[in-house]
Amino acid sequence: MFSVSSGRIDITPTAGYPLAGYGVDTPRVATGTHHVLYARCTIIWDQSVPFVVVTVDVLGFRRATHQQIRAAVTGLGIPSENFVLTATHTHNGPVLSEGLDPFIAYDLENLSSVDTYTAWLVATITTLVAQAKAAPRTPCTLDYAVLDEDFSMNREGLPYVERDVPCLVARAADGTPRAVLFGYGTHPVAAGGQVEFDPDYPGPAIDAIEAQWPGCFAQFLTGPAGDQNPTSIGSFDDAAALGGDLGATVVNAIGAPGRPLAGPLSATLGEVSLPLDVTLTPDNVAAVRADYALRSTNGAVIGYERRHALRMVQLIDTTPLSALEQTVPLPVQLWTIGGEQPLQLLFSGGEVVSGFAVAIRAERGGSSAVWFAAYANEIPGYIPSDALLAAATYAGGFDPDFPGIAGGSMAVYDHWAHFRRGLASTDGVEKVYLDYLRQVVQTA
Repeated sequence: MFSVSSGRIDITPTAGYPLAGYGVDTPRVATGTHHVLYARCTIIWDQSVPFVVVTVDVLGFRRATHQQIRAAVTGLGIPSENFVLTATHTHNGPVLSEGLDPFIAYDLENLSSVDTYTAWLVATITTLVAQAKAAPRTPCTLDYAVLDEDFSMNREGLPYVERDVPCLVARAADGTPRAVLFGYGTHPVAAGGQVEFDPDYPGPAIDAIEAQWPGCFAQFLTGPAGDQNPTSIGSFDDAAALGGDLGATVVNAIGAPGRPLAGPLSATLGEVSLPLDVTLTPDNVAAVRADYALRSTNGAVIGYERRHALRMVQLIDTTPLSALEQTVPLPVQLWTIGGEQPLQLLFSGGEVVSGFAVAIRAERGGSSAVWFAAYANEIPGYIPSDALLAAATYAGGFDPDFPGIAGGSMAVYDHWAHFRRGLASTDGVEKVYLDYLRQVVQTA
């Protein structure tokens, strides 16, 4: 019933290009390449219908760039719901025109090379999909297993720690793996902030799998890593060691088939609007502007928050009251592979914290029934729980100096407000997001 085709393209910029991933006052400029960056594409064909997943070694895509890529790919004859765009979220990849706002996050003002590279990347991803679509198809079976890893920790001090490694294998008629999709839920920051391009631990993991199984194509999907960090951080050696360990975990498991999946394959694509904590009255907006004006000139505040504050003053001064952002759109996609025990692949946008995946998996039969992948399609920011919104945390998106305005992660993602916390009388981002995820997985 199934067949598979695949492809990859080198997307590594040349030396001298700025690196994304960490808010800095002096841009990190790449001196070279430690490990090639790739865009990778796997297409699972259900009869003659393609289901396309692309993973790119970049920090993430924002809305406009994602929509450009999606429009170009659907122009190739691929149904929109059958196309997933994901980012590995490496913190030593290239700056994009949107990504994190280049001025706010990296103090970059001349964006000519960034805009040129971003346009090239959009075209290159489209070319990659076209090439994979035209590539020879290998008839295959699909099987699935959940493996185990232990190098993740919860950096917010919450009790959730990701261990599951979902693994979907496409096998040729003789049983050999021809394509592997695998994932893990921890931030790709093991290498720390470097001055060479590098895909972090997912790169060495892919290398280990493909070295052990020549002719097999491997692709990594980042899980709900918003509050998860590797246990070792700081060097390329750390990334190589953790990636090698993850790759060995997959290699040791895929020699024998997991649970068979018989099809058919179906897909849905939708969007949820997540509420910001805003009050659109002239007096309140004036107070917000005053807070941002104070922050923009406060030398004790971290640089990206000062630059964000400056931009927010400009935004408020040039935007009609009714046009100010009140919600944040977030794409959510679901693929379902049938069989006696179907598998749901849930692809959420955003930097999702692990508690949401814990909740959905617990309600739906665990990772054996639901593969929760994040950083999919577009990343408008962290998707925090009420627990994180109750305190001044980076992921929660505000700071103690002015808790009513955006800070932390919401500043580098250039929002003018942070997400709304749920109260007895008001639905917050946690309830709105979880309710939508439940609707998606239950109605598929």
